[in-house]
Amino acid sequence: MLRTNFAVLGSFLAASLLLPNVKAQNAENVNKSITVYATSFGTEQRLTETEKVEFGKAIQPLETEFSVFVNPNKTFQTIMGIGAAITDASAETYAKLPEDKKQELLDAYFDKTKGIGYTLARTNINSCDFSSGSYTYVAEGDKDLRTFNISHDKEFRIPFIKQAIIASGNQLPMLASPWSPPAFMKDNNNVLQGGHLLPEYYDAWAMYYTKFIEAYEKEGIPIWGISVQNEPMATQRWESCIYTADEERDFLKNHLGPVMYQQGYGDKKIIVWDHNRDLINQRANTIFDDPEASKYAWGIGFHWYETWSGGDPMFGNVAKVHEAYPDKNILFTEGCVESFNPEKYQFWANGEKYGRSMINDFNAGTMGWIDWNILLDETGGPNHVGNFCFAPIHADTRTGQLVYTPSYYFIGHFSKFVRPNAKRVATASSRSQLLSVSFRNEDGKMVTIVMNESDKPITYNLFLGTLEAKINILPHAIQTMVY
Repeated sequence: MLRTNFAVLGSFLAASLLLPNVKAQNAENVNKSITVYATSFGTEQRLTETEKVEFGKAIQPLETEFSVFVNPNKTFQTIMGIGAAITDASAETYAKLPEDKKQELLDAYFDKTKGIGYTLARTNINSCDFSSGSYTYVAEGDKDLRTFNISHDKEFRIPFIKQAIIASGNQLPMLASPWSPPAFMKDNNNVLQGGHLLPEYYDAWAMYYTKFIEAYEKEGIPIWGISVQNEPMATQRWESCIYTADEERDFLKNHLGPVMYQQGYGDKKIIVWDHNRDLINQRANTIFDDPEASKYAWGIGFHWYETWSGGDPMFGNVAKVHEAYPDKNILFTEGCVESFNPEKYQFWANGEKYGRSMINDFNAGTMGWIDWNILLDETGGPNHVGNFCFAPIHADTRTGQLVYTPSYYFIGHFSKFVRPNAKRVATASSRSQLLSVSFRNEDGKMVTIVMNESDKPITYNLFLGTLEAKINILPHAIQTMVY
């Protein structure tokens, strides 16, 4: 690795007359061995160690060559972690597995040696679409929350979360998100079909979050943070609630933020938006430009479903938020492949969607990435409104077997190797066929992830300062290089 004294020399010395000495120091102090792991279409490579390559002295690349340039002297956001949501559906499916398959699943997701080492999680406050039915934690009309009780969650969800926390080595920060307040608190008197929170319940609903945190932490499940509302601009046939940007801003600054502090939870992080990239900039502008609201907002969360109307993912919008508000954190909080079909378990493009999103999102300043359901059954559920989707791993509850999809391996190219507190490192590709991103872990190891979206194998140059290595990548493949 590059020594610290070299890193602090900066770009000035690299451009000065001392450049030959810098090159010599660079080449001398870097461990020149690269271990390459690959997942490739049409092969048996699945997070497979495929080769070891040696760095040599770099030479000027030609315009006709494919190259990836890594500059370890330029670092950006600190990575919080990568993980998934433990929903009611995931927990109910997990409970149906044989004991050996339960352990296999825990190892597959949370063990960084046997599996892909997840380090983040999300769960739902009240029911969501991926619950077997609608429910809340209070009785009808209980504005004072005297009946607040999470006994529903103790059957499946809380036991699964506890097992996941143990499997992660007690390192699993938990984000909690509501899909809807209780029906009596809303203007449509329905937890489904959108609707708005009634003003007379603003403080009661704010207290609801603190009651949830208190109850879960009594169960031994620390809550790291909350989001104000899941998908606040979506009127869904399942649990949903609408907040305009102004409404979310005012609820945060006048009710939720102050109540969290008054109840002793001022240390919990609050995430706004928690919806798609398309409107993320307007939401950030409205909330972060208001000092009284902004002081309660740790950051902003986003999903990837803006492509429902066609077109390309709006990756650039995330970068624009980061550029405009560099003091705010950006977290990917949900994404999945919709329209479940068991015949497409191994549909390669599903995995590539994850790779493409994760590379672009991290390059845009995202500091953590949370997938949607960690586990679903052979129907793509359970789901009480028929909104069936894919998960990286499915359980066939009829046979007790686990089905690993390409998405699991694509996510693993990040979560297994990019550990919490890693720093993103400046990386660029010379050709659009290759997507790339790099990180430096706390132990000093560098991780570069490259994805080949083309139909052809590619040989490319991996540049690290004054060092260079030639790497081969198969068509529709993703590689992680550790060095």
